[in-house]
Amino acid sequence: MNPKVLHRQNRICIKPFGFFLIFTILSIAQFSCQILLAAEIARNDECLLQLISSAPDTMTIGEAKAQCYSQKAEKPVLQELQDEGAGVVEERLALDDKNILTPFSLMAHHSNYLLAGAHNFHGWDSTVYEAVSDNDIAFDNTELQFQLSIKTPLAIDLFDKNLDIFAAYTVRSFWQAYNSDISSPFRETNHQPEIWLQTGHDWEFLGFKNSANILGIAHQSNGQAAELSRSWNRVYAGILLEKENFAIFLKPWFRITEDESSDDNPDITDYLGHGEIHLAYKKEDHVFTLMSRNNLESGFSQGAVELGWSFPLFHYDYVKGYIQYFSGYGESLIDYNNYVNRIGFGILLTDIL
Repeated sequence: MNPKVLHRQNRICIKPFGFFLIFTILSIAQFSCQILLAAEIARNDECLLQLISSAPDTMTIGEAKAQCYSQKAEKPVLQELQDEGAGVVEERLALDDKNILTPFSLMAHHSNYLLAGAHNFHGWDSTVYEAVSDNDIAFDNTELQFQLSIKTPLAIDLFDKNLDIFAAYTVRSFWQAYNSDISSPFRETNHQPEIWLQTGHDWEFLGFKNSANILGIAHQSNGQAAELSRSWNRVYAGILLEKENFAIFLKPWFRITEDESSDDNPDITDYLGHGEIHLAYKKEDHVFTLMSRNNLESGFSQGAVELGWSFPLFHYDYVKGYIQYFSGYGESLIDYNNYVNRIGFGILLTDIL
């Protein structure tokens, strides 16, 4: 067997929509930066004029400038929210609000984690790889998986309506790190750039607070070509509800149709459906999560369930222990139509709550 057989397939292939989404994000970022800069200058000038008109005669222009230009908009601090009995989602959003004011800031989007041991009791399917390599490929049932997910604000408080624009990038890799027989290749890597509008609320619904709503567009691809290529584009919405230590996130989506000749996976919604629901519960420093996707829609035949538990690790504040269990379809794009029954153990770098 040629140990480099999988590496020849590791070529990046971005479809036109991917280029369009990336160009749109960059264009909005540039336009938003210009608007924010102009707004910041206007606020500073207004502050300076007001301060000069009311300041004592002993204050110099330099002191007035220093006072105005160093001011930062204040956001609710975490301790104040905890004292007021705020929910766990509101506390997390407050942390984002604090970081959002820092220029060139990158924040966690989805969870960031490393599963040092991810074991699939059903085994990873190598059929599609063998079809393009003309070699027998034996994947180990245990591999290393990790996810890195970051976001950054493109615009804040648009029209003074508590409306923000965010962009994010998430990469998830499936690495046969312990499979030296085939040169330990990355079996699959999924890339997802996205952009969305987000607005905060304090609406009440059946005892739950509607903390935020979002509307966005996402492109997801495995960056491969020919028979290994998998990708799709979605318009999605999000409704975030919370009650004390319990949170619910509803995320319906609509797939943007592609030309049949260029569609690598025309039946992907048969397995990934048209939305998912996330539940999260925080007990002290422990966070328990549940994701359900396409179960009701498929009659419990082609859906997926993911369970997660993050827990303190040796009283160390910067990482947590993490256990994740997945059962169903769509764990990765290459396996969207293959059943996976996997448990993983590792560390969590950033939690959702």
